[in-house]
Amino acid sequence: MNDAVMKKNLPENELHTGLSDREAGRKLKEHGPNTLTESKRTSMIRIFLQQFSDFMVLILLASTAISALMGEITEAVTIIAIVVLNAILGFVQEYRTEKTMEALKGLAAPAAKVIRNGKAVSIPAEQVVPGDLVILETGDRIPADASLVESSSLQVDESLLTGESVPVEKSVSRSGSRLHDTSHKAGSVYMGTVVTGGRARAVVHATGMNTEMGNIAGLIQNIEEDETPLQKKLKHLGKLIVAGCLIICAIVSLTGVLRGEELFNMLLAGISLAVAAVPEGLPAIVTIALALGVQRMLKRNALIRKLPAVETLGCASIICSDKTGTLTENRMTVRKIYAGGKTYEIKGSNGKSGVFFDSFAGIDPLKQSILKLNLEIGALCNNAEVEQKQKNMWEVAGDPTEGALLVAAAKAGLTRNVLDASWFRIDELPFDSERKCMSVVCDDHKGETFVFTKGAPDIIINKCTKAYTSKGIVDLTPERKAEIMKINNLMAGEALRVLGMAFKKLASRNYKTRELENELVFAGLAGMIDPPRKEALEAVRKCKMAGIKPVMITGDHKLTATAIAKELEILSKNDKVLTGAELDEMGEKRLEMIAENVGVYARVSPKHKLMIVRVLKKLGHVVAMTGDGVNDAPAVKEADIGVSMGLTGTDVTKEASAMILMDDNFATIVAAVEEGRVIYNNIRKFIRYMLACNIGEVLTMFLGMLIGLPIPLLPIQILWVNLVTDGLPAVALGFDPPGRDIMLQPPRGSKESIFSHGLLSLILFRGVLIGLTTLAVFISILYLGKGVESARTGAFATLVLTQLIHVFECKSERKSIFEIPVFNNMYLIWAVLCSLIMILGVLYIPFLQIIFNTVPLSLTEWMIISGLSFLGPVTASFFKHGKRSQVLSL
Repeated sequence: MNDAVMKKNLPENELHTGLSDREAGRKLKEHGPNTLTESKRTSMIRIFLQQFSDFMVLILLASTAISALMGEITEAVTIIAIVVLNAILGFVQEYRTEKTMEALKGLAAPAAKVIRNGKAVSIPAEQVVPGDLVILETGDRIPADASLVESSSLQVDESLLTGESVPVEKSVSRSGSRLHDTSHKAGSVYMGTVVTGGRARAVVHATGMNTEMGNIAGLIQNIEEDETPLQKKLKHLGKLIVAGCLIICAIVSLTGVLRGEELFNMLLAGISLAVAAVPEGLPAIVTIALALGVQRMLKRNALIRKLPAVETLGCASIICSDKTGTLTENRMTVRKIYAGGKTYEIKGSNGKSGVFFDSFAGIDPLKQSILKLNLEIGALCNNAEVEQKQKNMWEVAGDPTEGALLVAAAKAGLTRNVLDASWFRIDELPFDSERKCMSVVCDDHKGETFVFTKGAPDIIINKCTKAYTSKGIVDLTPERKAEIMKINNLMAGEALRVLGMAFKKLASRNYKTRELENELVFAGLAGMIDPPRKEALEAVRKCKMAGIKPVMITGDHKLTATAIAKELEILSKNDKVLTGAELDEMGEKRLEMIAENVGVYARVSPKHKLMIVRVLKKLGHVVAMTGDGVNDAPAVKEADIGVSMGLTGTDVTKEASAMILMDDNFATIVAAVEEGRVIYNNIRKFIRYMLACNIGEVLTMFLGMLIGLPIPLLPIQILWVNLVTDGLPAVALGFDPPGRDIMLQPPRGSKESIFSHGLLSLILFRGVLIGLTTLAVFISILYLGKGVESARTGAFATLVLTQLIHVFECKSERKSIFEIPVFNNMYLIWAVLCSLIMILGVLYIPFLQIIFNTVPLSLTEWMIISGLSFLGPVTASFFKHGKRSQVLSL
């Protein structure tokens, strides 16, 4: 067996003896350890304290101080608990993202084999220095970037860096004698990649952050995370509420003082209004709503690492997806075999029928002698191993291409055990980059010896003089060669990787190695591809129905990417396909002009992926980016929502992402988008409910003071209303089921107001009704001569009852309370019942009456309260019906 070995012109001491310990020590001091360094980390204490700088958190702290000054210790403790809970959640999320660099460092090889002082030794990878002579063998993880000086059939899996699913052939650069020449990528190997075949020696030219892996680490460090659309909207909402709150409080306090009221009482009234107006429960309810969404997503195999990602997914307008392992299965599969003038298709997983097809009919491949021979050649001329874990799931150890050939043979029943019973390998000529083929010599246990060869079709056909056809072995005429190459080109046009198969019978075992691959008999062609996931096509269709554009971003060849994209319907009629080289030529400015019409990006690098995501974000899109390899991590972190693969994804990408797909299924993203939309809708429901109720409370106090009435509600009563109505009912809205048309609507714009689509008018209209209703009850009971305490108790009960009725109205923005399915959310039913029990307890339990200054209400008073409370939804129903009629008439 002859190895093809190439050597560079290197100093004798470097090629054979490597560095001395002294020289290695000097270089280690000069260049530092071979590790991926991190940017300066924020301390854990500072990360925790930063959680209290959010504007809404400051509002909560102000509410705490107000409640404490009023003697409401329970309220103050509750608010502090909410603040601390939010801070802990935020701290955990941010601290976990700090682990991204640690995961990236973990991909470096833990140990390396180098030549030191003329001897082969194993050292920790962090001690590898530039100039080290590294020994590489099958299965080794490469410890640093290096230039090959010797190679023998070397193949390297670079999918972590390039996204390509096929191992890359490596050979010594012929560009000269320069030791650190990196211009010839086929002559370089890179940190973190894995040797899948052959062996080599290489001289290290870059370590640590100077490696390709280090460049990616630098990209991740330089990315700053943006606030999510929801975070931005809530921050803006908080500022508006506080500004309005201060103005109203100042007006009420000043009005009261001018009327002759005591200053202290007016300050107390102003504080009551502040407590009523400030939505201290907003961050807590939003957090709870997001957490509920996280639990539902986990049941659908989507693990959320950052709570805001739930909402962001709901407004995603573009999903940028890596091809290998995300849209495809990440394993090469033989799809077609050309043998004896026929093209056979291979489908399914096991068995002899229903898997192999001749035209449209299923066949038994073992009864087709030429097809069977091709399967045998592919399986025998092979050094991989496969094991069937479960139906349609094969685990390949070795070269993915050879694994695909073994699986194809196994589908026909030609397993390794069956082949070993019929054939015995005598010799092997391994694949190398010059010959571009591999051959084995096998004995059939009957005294006959054969050569089986596989390799590049053009190479194989030039080694053949005969062809095996349905008529037997015939001369390989120029016409037959042209026909074979035509079939090869057709397969290549379908993005299949094509291998040629050939054989010949030896006269005896006394052969010359150099003559083994001469005068072969052509047997056939095998076309293979990394196939699309079965679920991916349906997921892509759902994305398009939901107004989301799927975009494929891959390191694979343009032809392969285009074929997969067409099969998955990612490419629309007018969509373009761009390569990394074309991106380099056009730059970001020109890309902005056409980015929205690009469906596939092929042959791209990590920098290209970052460029694409940034351009799409600049165009106003909310971008989701999926990925699994190290090469995806920077773009995953840069995207509005980064999605990594749970099964095949690297730790780097998982730590950089906001969501992990536990089943690596593209369809899970669609489910997550649906949940994101549901969560956002439910948060809108809560904001509508909370603000309308708070407006009602403020209006009750403001108008009462303005027209000279006694204070309609005491501060402690307002606090109790907030506790009863902003608690369980608001949380229960988070359990509302989705509407049937939620995935038929276009995604929200990233700049769309949280009050869009008429929500603000609904809030104002219903808030005014709640305030007027409460004030009407207060005035009515005063008019009946029942006294201020009875009037306040009536207003207190009215405010709670109107809000508990309104919570059902908030289930829909388009339908009235009489059209909404009330009982499709039993959590809300039970929450409202609990709130009613709490308010009745305050009204009728004696010691609570003393605390809250309430008195029992008579039947007449309850009739007034009930009648006026239900007047609100009736009025709102007429209002909605009128608006719908106007829209229909237009």
